[in-house]
Amino acid sequence: MGGLITMALTAIRPKAVVAAILNDIGPEVAPEGLARIAAYSGQPVEIGSWADAAAYAKRINAVAFPHYSDADWDAFARRIFRQQPDGEIGLDYDPDIAVPIRAAGAKALVPNLWPMFRRLARKKPTLLVRGANSDLLSADIAGRMKKAAPAMAYVEVPGVGHAPMLDEPEAKAAIFEFLSEVD
Repeated sequence: MGGLITMALTAIRPKAVVAAILNDIGPEVAPEGLARIAAYSGQPVEIGSWADAAAYAKRINAVAFPHYSDADWDAFARRIFRQQPDGEIGLDYDPDIAVPIRAAGAKALVPNLWPMFRRLARKKPTLLVRGANSDLLSADIAGRMKKAAPAMAYVEVPGVGHAPMLDEPEAKAAIFEFLSEVD
C-alpha cells in the first residue's frame, strides 16, 4: 500500500515526497498476484499458538519465500500477527482491507496509475525493488516501468516474491546506495 499511496501523494502534493523506494509495487498489478492475495485476505484464521501462526504464514507465503527456514517463518509470523492483551494471537491488520477487492471482483475498474507513477519516477529519485519471483509485480510490468522512467534505480532480489523484506543483501545494498545519493 505504501508505494500506491506514495504515487498518489506525489500527484496531489508533489512537495511532500522528496524521493521514493517502491517495494515490489507499480502502477498496475498482475492479476494472478492480486487473486492470490484476495484468496486469503480478510478470511478468519484460527490461531492457537505461535507455531500455528508460523504455519499459516508459510502456507500463504511459501510461494514468495521458498528458501525460508522454520526460524524465518516464526519471525514472519511475528510481523503479521500480534498477541492480544487476553493472550489470543490474531492477524495484525484490518481484515476489511479485502472488502473492496472482493466486492469489485475480476471485472473491477482499475484506475490508471501510470500518470502518477511517471510524475513520481520522472521528477523524484525513485528506486524500484522487485522480488524476482513476484506474482504481483511481473517482470513485464517492471520492464515497462523502467522504460517509462529510465533514470529510476532498480534492483531485483533473487529467490523471493512479493514483497522482499528489504533485509536481503541485494535490497539493502541498493537502498543504502540510493539513499546516499538522495539530497
